[in-house]
Amino acid sequence: MKRISVDIGGTFTDCLVAWDGTYVQAKALTTHHNLSSGFNEALDHACSTLQLDRKTVLSGVDSVRYATTLGTNALIERKGPAVGALVTAGFDATIPLSRGRGYGEGLDELGRNDLSSGTRPDPIVPQRLIRSVRERVDYAGNVVLDLDEDDVRRALRGLVDAGAQAVVVSFTNAVENPVHERRVQQIFLEEYPAHQLGSIPMLLSHQMSGRKGEYVRTTSTIIAAYLHSTMYFALSDLEQNLREHGYTRPMLVNHNSGGMAQLNSTDALQTIHSGPVAGIAASEHLGQQTGIGNVVATDMGGTSFDIGLVPGDGVKHYDFMPVIDRWLVTVPMVHLVTLGAGGGSIARYDTLHKSIAVGPESAGSSPGPACYDRGGSRPTVTDADVVLGYIDPVGYAGGNIPLNVKRARFALDEEFGDHLDLEIEEIAALITSEVDEQMASGMAKELRLRGYQPQEFTMLAYGGNGPLHACGIAGHLGIDRVLVPPYSSVFSALGAGNTSQLHIHERTVPITLFDATTRVLFTDFDAFNGVVEELEEKGRNDLVRQGLDRDAIQHRLELDMRYGNQLVTMAVTSDISRMTSIGDCLHLAELFAGDYARRYGAGSQSPEAGIRVTTVRVASYVPTETITFDARRPSGELVSPAPVGTRTCRFPGVEGPVEVSVYDEAALQPSAVLHGPAVVTVPTTTYLVQPGWRLEVGGHGAIWFLRDDAAS
Repeated sequence: MKRISVDIGGTFTDCLVAWDGTYVQAKALTTHHNLSSGFNEALDHACSTLQLDRKTVLSGVDSVRYATTLGTNALIERKGPAVGALVTAGFDATIPLSRGRGYGEGLDELGRNDLSSGTRPDPIVPQRLIRSVRERVDYAGNVVLDLDEDDVRRALRGLVDAGAQAVVVSFTNAVENPVHERRVQQIFLEEYPAHQLGSIPMLLSHQMSGRKGEYVRTTSTIIAAYLHSTMYFALSDLEQNLREHGYTRPMLVNHNSGGMAQLNSTDALQTIHSGPVAGIAASEHLGQQTGIGNVVATDMGGTSFDIGLVPGDGVKHYDFMPVIDRWLVTVPMVHLVTLGAGGGSIARYDTLHKSIAVGPESAGSSPGPACYDRGGSRPTVTDADVVLGYIDPVGYAGGNIPLNVKRARFALDEEFGDHLDLEIEEIAALITSEVDEQMASGMAKELRLRGYQPQEFTMLAYGGNGPLHACGIAGHLGIDRVLVPPYSSVFSALGAGNTSQLHIHERTVPITLFDATTRVLFTDFDAFNGVVEELEEKGRNDLVRQGLDRDAIQHRLELDMRYGNQLVTMAVTSDISRMTSIGDCLHLAELFAGDYARRYGAGSQSPEAGIRVTTVRVASYVPTETITFDARRPSGELVSPAPVGTRTCRFPGVEGPVEVSVYDEAALQPSAVLHGPAVVTVPTTTYLVQPGWRLEVGGHGAIWFLRDDAAS
């Protein structure tokens, strides 16, 4: 396997190069003005390790795979074109009304608790760029009112004259019958050929989502249109950069559905949060291959802290209607919780509560933390870690980013010196403890809301800062074991490389498996199978269009199910793809009951309320060769390597300075054990073993943090 996988984050660009069994990880600061520069720098670091030049590597790999947060950043910065919308006559106010809840979606917990002070976000589509046309399709897909084509032509001319640079078409019930949306696209091409008007994209809502729900389907299409040009040009520049250096195959882009596709089969909405989702995909592969059971995946990078759940029973966690920035959308997105807590999170004095607050604002990669000595003046979590002695200022990032400790101390003193009568080291310890507690609280809330206990999970810590804060987070959370996976600092990039080419298609199909009123089981098997076949064919066509072998394509059927009118809806992965008998109906009900019981406890099922399927989803994919994980705990006699030196550190809750053993990469040999307090510095990250913890090195370079007083 020869493959390059990249995760372009807010602070660092992570790169993993797989080259005939050799795996090389590298990092570089993200260059937001030109993503290719950061990618080239990271790739050059990897190439130097392989002792090969960039062109040799790029011309020899079978694929280059990207995961990026570019779309997220562009949406936050509101750097997009003027978007116009065509809607069904009578539904002109659907977008601005936003279900009457637009002022609350996307706010933090404090903002949601004070909705009277909430403000609506600035609209992506202003009222002046909304046009309605006469047409109507009913709930079953029957055409009630034919499309008025003259009305369509007038509306399109009005949008173009008003300055629309992208057009969204979202008609009522288009998911049931998209004939009118498709005809509008034909009329648009007739009225405004590309050679006459230029490149104005038109996006149709039924192609973005197969779910019912007019507002969220429209919003999803609007965001995709808003980000289209930004994503297209930025990713095209990345692809052109590859062409210039010898890579001739199509570039692959990771999706937030857990799959990936070629650039020409990717819409902008699918790239939102694709980097963190790639890390969750890698966590799922690790859990399946090693059998370690329930895993909570945590990615602490420079900008954010991402949380994902990977239960050992294979239950899929999706966000059915995720909020992106301030907008509710409908897209099959792998469930992810993001906290504004990373190495670059800015620490400040909270004058109201007279305490230290951390995040969500981040220093990013430019100017970065104060210790980067690149112009940053505000203290960050990384500055606190440097002052506490955890990070080697000379060996940070393999020596590529020398750190200025005096700058870090000065920034902390400037922010807190006039407010807190404490030593700089004590302030730094409070910052570290605060950010660790924030992350632990976020994890505990996420696990318990979904019916799990933290103690049932192994914490997976990765990202550039994951191994540095793992013990602190686990200590607050009450977890006794933490696994730092192989290639932890570029784990999301690894996940991008392990991901299969995959497309997900779904459709809202109200099916009652068991009707509690009539006591009748579902029997319309042909209708159900027809929907599944339709979705499989859509996925098959997507993959064949990208040059994949039709015979190699596989499908996974998932059903969103619930009891009666309960709000709790679960995604159930079915091991049968067709229904042919009552026995198949009962089998699906048993699958759902089993998943429900495992999450909410035996006896919590409510089949007497009825069993409903709300959405049918088919994932179509071609399996890819993946990096094999081995995360077993070491067996046999453990060996304690000799440290290369000592360092004075400070720890939250421990009075005064502590003499700490310092190790380098040579200490991380199989069956090695290091008792805390200890620090291990490697080119890509820092392992901090806090007092009361020990570090054990398992198979394939996996690192286990284990609490000393915990049962085996």
